[in-house]
Amino acid sequence: MSTVLVTGGSGFVGGHVILQLLADGHIVRTTVRSLAKEAAVRDALAQAGASGLDRLSFFAADLEQDAGWAEAVAGCDYVQHVASPFPIAQPKDENELIRPAVDGTLRVLRAARDAGVKRVVLTSSFAAIGYGHGDRDADYTEADWTDVQQPAVQPYMKSKTLAERAAWDFIGSEVGAPELAVVNPVGIFGPALNGDLSTSVELVKRVIEGKLPGVPRLYMGAVDVRDVAGMQVKAMTAPEAAGQRFLAVAGPALSFHEMAEILRQGLGPRGAKAKLRELPDWLVRLVAIVNPLAREAIPRLGIRANASNAKAREVLGWRFRSSEEAIVASGESLFALGLVAE
Repeated sequence: MSTVLVTGGSGFVGGHVILQLLADGHIVRTTVRSLAKEAAVRDALAQAGASGLDRLSFFAADLEQDAGWAEAVAGCDYVQHVASPFPIAQPKDENELIRPAVDGTLRVLRAARDAGVKRVVLTSSFAAIGYGHGDRDADYTEADWTDVQQPAVQPYMKSKTLAERAAWDFIGSEVGAPELAVVNPVGIFGPALNGDLSTSVELVKRVIEGKLPGVPRLYMGAVDVRDVAGMQVKAMTAPEAAGQRFLAVAGPALSFHEMAEILRQGLGPRGAKAKLRELPDWLVRLVAIVNPLAREAIPRLGIRANASNAKAREVLGWRFRSSEEAIVASGESLFALGLVAE
């Protein structure tokens, strides 16, 4: 089988991509910022039922440094570039997110080009598609791009947009560049592999624990991490995926209040604390005067941005798990890992 490099193997999506690649029989390499993480990543993958862990090797590489990338990608047929920073709170200096996202993507692409890699699959985001356009009725598609010139577009959305733009520009201008396919997920839920939680699963944890008594009138799409990983692997070799981007989304966007109801119903008695009161917009605006997180919510209040998964279904033949299954699976995994008390 092929040899595949997965960047960011200690992350939520990266771990599931590794699981899928190993299950399919590939030889897998992954990068982590420190090899001290190897034992914990291997243990988490083993606990998740990974097969063929003897086909997995680790390399130390950082998105902000050149060291390690040439060695990591040498001899690889494909690269899954998953790694990218995603904080819960936006930084004061947007370049703290933008610089590693853009420079890191270009660093990986240059290494892939120099190593003769056939195709790179980039994990981008709906953040690169659906922001800066205000409220609109039409579903977003792969033809849309976030307008980074709009003042309401936050650093994370800018970082994902500019990184993906840079990737397409590189592929279009560099001699010997690999093929590129891009997956653009909405909010990623599904089974956590360890205690290093993604932002979306951390949200589920706080809801289950009853730590969010009230939430703004915000909406987000949902997709299962297992579908994102599966799409990444399918896009790696499907001839028709070259030069394409694919939205990964299970269905219509959900409010935080609706997500809490899904957890209450899906988890039974264990979800009893998942009660969210939807805060009126005027209160959120008042709190935003002193609270940065509330301030970040203001531009998105009441906007239900929906995205179409038609292209993923038609071109990749993908069939998505439901939003409900993805969200409940997040909760189930938190109990299974002992991260939330029964």
